[in-house]
Amino acid sequence: MPAPWPLRDLDVPALRRAGIAPVPFRQFVLKVHSRCNLACSYCYIYEGADSSWRDRPTRVSDAIMKRTAERIAEHARTHRLPLVRVDLHGGEPLLGGAAPLVRYVDAVRELAPPGCRVEAGVQTNGTLLTRAVLAELGAAGIRVGLSLDGGTAQHNRLRAFKGGRASWPAALRAARLLADHPDVFAGILCTIDLGNDPEDVLSSLLAMDPPGLDLLLPHNNWTTPPTGVAPADPGTLRFPHRRPTPYGDWLSRTFDLWWEHRGPTVRVRLFAEIIALLLGQPSATEVVGLSPVAAVVVDTDGAIEQVDSLKTTYEGAPVTGLDVHRNSFDEALEHPGVAARHLGRDALSGECRSCPLVDVCGGGNYAHRYLAHSGFRHPTVYCADMARLIRHISTRLLAEIGTSP
Repeated sequence: MPAPWPLRDLDVPALRRAGIAPVPFRQFVLKVHSRCNLACSYCYIYEGADSSWRDRPTRVSDAIMKRTAERIAEHARTHRLPLVRVDLHGGEPLLGGAAPLVRYVDAVRELAPPGCRVEAGVQTNGTLLTRAVLAELGAAGIRVGLSLDGGTAQHNRLRAFKGGRASWPAALRAARLLADHPDVFAGILCTIDLGNDPEDVLSSLLAMDPPGLDLLLPHNNWTTPPTGVAPADPGTLRFPHRRPTPYGDWLSRTFDLWWEHRGPTVRVRLFAEIIALLLGQPSATEVVGLSPVAAVVVDTDGAIEQVDSLKTTYEGAPVTGLDVHRNSFDEALEHPGVAARHLGRDALSGECRSCPLVDVCGGGNYAHRYLAHSGFRHPTVYCADMARLIRHISTRLLAEIGTSP
């Protein structure tokens, strides 16, 4: 069911008349392959409420690549962007090999206006990464991010091949290969599993020598709450929270281990972003803070869509009705779902706006705020967990620097 807020209730023309300008896209998530060779039990694309992937072409065509590159160049030129980021995604983007990824990035770079630099990366489960593929990607200036749930086979029990065969041996080969090529290694993305011990996860991932770690909360919401979080009415939330905080506890323990780690410093994005926000810096991620989201998706058929995390909310949630053949990215900026991500504090619920942690939490991940029949104007389903983590980090930071942030 479509979300009343923002799709029905947000008046975008009124925003523009009031002088609230759109924020141009700077990150373009380009789908290269719409299928995957794994069957992860928590996958937000294939196990989520939205099933539109079934109707997408398996692979992106060269014609779509060219048209998308033209639209990105048009957007960069219109807004005089000095930098755009291209992220190649799937499914599993390496199902078609390295060549389509290189062609896509080459097309974007060839058409980018003078003065606009194009950074490129690919996010992969690693099972198809070989030395030859890595060399081809590295030569094209495409950095590689690896998705894992930890650094051991036990941690990755939810990430199996279709048919049930363990994907861990192939993923481990990829991790070792990337560790030997730090110039191409972008980092590791890890979805939190409460069944995995924080110390085991962090130490095993750090042993892989990644340049950075990204710890993600599972993509759940008030209609489909995450494991360990009881269903509740978000309208009844009040600060301070009285709800259990299993994810906040897990992350707080992980933060302590990271904070006290005596080896080379590895950036954990969630922790680094919260620290920066506590020190008065703007956020650079949609997970925390109030900075506008500047990302857009182009699927294998050229459809212009909102971010994939929305697929966990309801059927058709990411849809804009636009595509690169007929529409510019500027038109996508006027979609209510996109405009809502640019409003900062004004997009939040009353509970969030009155919360003392709002500037740091930012209401949490947008997709995690969803409640059926009312939409996205609620606190995150991880509200209590985020409060627990932010206060814990603030306490540790205060003790370290000796003055309140």
